Amino acid sequence: MENKTTDRLSTAEKREFVTLLRDVSAYINPTRFTADEKDAFLKMVYHSMHEDSPAHDPKGLPIAIMTLRWALLFAEAIEPDHNILLAIGLYPLLTYGHTDIMQIRKRWGEDVAGLLTGLSSVEKFSSKNNAVHQDNFRGLMLSLADDIRVIIIMIVRNLVLMRAINHHPDDEWVRNVAFEANCLYAQLAHRLGLYKIKGELEDLSLKYTNREIFTQIAHKLNETKRSRDAYIKSFIDPVKARLEAAGLKFEIKGRTKSISSIWNKMKKQKVDLQGIYDLFAIRVIIDTPKEREKSDCWLAYSIVADMYTANPARMKDWISIPKSNGYESLHATVMGPGSKWVEVQFRTRRMDLVAEKGLAAHWRYKGVKSDNTDQWMTNIRDILETAESGPMQLMKDMKMDIYGKEVFAFTPKGDLFRLASGATVLDFAFQIHTNVGAHCTGAVVNGQHRKITYRINNGDTIEILTSSNQAPKSDWLNIVVSTKARNKIKQSLNEELQRRAELGKEILERRAKNRKVEIEESVLMKLIGKNGYKYANEFFADMADEKIDPGKFLNTYVEETSVKTDGPKISAGEYQLQRNEESDSKNDVLRIGEKTINGLSYKFAKCCSPIYGDDVFGFISADGTVKIHRCDCPNASNIRERYPYRIIKADWSGKEGDLLPASLRIIGNDDIGIVANITSIISKESGVMLRNISVDSHDGIFQGVLVVAVSDQRQLSSLLKKLKTVKGVKEIQRL
Repeated sequence: MENKTTDRLSTAEKREFVTLLRDVSAYINPTRFTADEKDAFLKMVYHSMHEDSPAHDPKGLPIAIMTLRWALLFAEAIEPDHNILLAIGLYPLLTYGHTDIMQIRKRWGEDVAGLLTGLSSVEKFSSKNNAVHQDNFRGLMLSLADDIRVIIIMIVRNLVLMRAINHHPDDEWVRNVAFEANCLYAQLAHRLGLYKIKGELEDLSLKYTNREIFTQIAHKLNETKRSRDAYIKSFIDPVKARLEAAGLKFEIKGRTKSISSIWNKMKKQKVDLQGIYDLFAIRVIIDTPKEREKSDCWLAYSIVADMYTANPARMKDWISIPKSNGYESLHATVMGPGSKWVEVQFRTRRMDLVAEKGLAAHWRYKGVKSDNTDQWMTNIRDILETAESGPMQLMKDMKMDIYGKEVFAFTPKGDLFRLASGATVLDFAFQIHTNVGAHCTGAVVNGQHRKITYRINNGDTIEILTSSNQAPKSDWLNIVVSTKARNKIKQSLNEELQRRAELGKEILERRAKNRKVEIEESVLMKLIGKNGYKYANEFFADMADEKIDPGKFLNTYVEETSVKTDGPKISAGEYQLQRNEESDSKNDVLRIGEKTINGLSYKFAKCCSPIYGDDVFGFISADGTVKIHRCDCPNASNIRERYPYRIIKADWSGKEGDLLPASLRIIGNDDIGIVANITSIISKESGVMLRNISVDSHDGIFQGVLVVAVSDQRQLSSLLKKLKTVKGVKEIQRL
């Protein structure tokens, strides 16, 4: 079959394309694909790049070859799954617009279409240097969390990408890909039991981010390989003889630990390579029926322990209680020949298959529900949806949940729960259910009453005690260790703070209404800041708790508004324009009564910032200065009621004056770049100046107060229309 795609590849790429196609074709046998499906799949790969599509992606990687590598690695490392291989083959066609989900659903079915929808969703966030940003990282993880198969497909794809970018010219992009591989995909691979892939991802990440260290360790391992192989042989030979004498059928082999693992040990133990005693591990893989798995593993261990002294402190039994990702193995460390510590792992053939290719990758495809994995993905969603921290903390939290040591505890009914080492009764309560955790008062542990601070031990039986009067407290954050519990407590505290804040705001508004005081948002926010509060919610919550007297605060507010004449000097942040008294009368833009106000000093009131064209009136202050207010000023009614004898008519002369300040309040989604977009529009508007900007964000909502200098109302109206078009802006109004 002739293909124009290969004509646009280099000679070496053509050869690899043909080889990969042959290898992938070997996995597409009649037991998995019909003849028509196989032919259609191969055509998809051939035409994975259309004539009018590029042969290479924007980073110079060959698209067809990367697709074949992706399919082949998945088939070899995980499982040659029918629908997943179809999704991989179709993905480039979907990406470059040569098919769509509707056509795929019609030809290949709902499941394949669903996988491709998930992959397309992930692509929006992944491999574009965006995972280092919190919102993109959260979006990426939530996309992955929808279908565990998408996670596995993306892990494999990431390894293919990592293998392909060695010595790529774009160093910054390579570092970002390596960062994402190490902090995200390697952790997910570990959680799903894909240890081989996890190790290679971590090694490649170290190679691309610290090539000098990687090369040094690799060279030293290569230099000592002969002596290391000889030692492994001297250890294995007598063990092999004793195991055969016991009638066991097995395979025994030694392996050197990964470079990244060795580097982590060197850093942790603060030693050089010679100081790492467990550079390699011996693995005993036993062929035995499932009913004899545990007994034969323990038999093999007892034989080795008779030959070499075992270190009980480093004994790890994941056969009696497997890891939450399904990993089963018995690990022991013994003193081998030459007084060297050697790690020996005992497992059966079935256990080894799960350890190499992952539990979920085998069970899920066969239609068996993996409850542990589903529960973990639910926990991850809880973490991501409630977390307020940045991406590094999110990754740290995930790593803790994935890599952390586990303790096992039971409910009185015998249900087993896995928690991070150091977990407390309060962690256990939140693990059962959020409402149980929120109302937890303590527990009965092994028949004895314990406080919520009690740290759980392996095998504890725990009955949680609750009370409807109990509620989460801030000091609970110092008690729990699990990310889920911590975020649920924070969420509950924030909800309680919001409730109290709404009550406090209602109290202030009711008191202001009784006193006929109009509250202006910008002045209120400034006063809240002057009182030492970073967030308005905290201020209003304290008012609800009677820590702030609303009456006294209103007195301060009234003093700050227009009726105050002896206030502090105006700062740059409280920008206000004042008329130049030396200007000629013909330049006056305001009139009072039947004549201009030439010779009088006037100011534009900062509470409403009138501009040319507004309906205005004048207020004569005690020092004789005329303050110009908008007729719809929030304080207008109060001024007219209390000081009617000091109000004087004012209007515009019909001629535009100088630039005047106008305050705007903007509310919207706290999207990346929203402030830059707003200021960019203002800067491009002819005759408009941005004089001050004050912004705040909380719970994903952006709030800002802008002071712009404009010449008239027409110009301000035009600016408001343009600002409303900014993506993420929900509301904009003049104060």
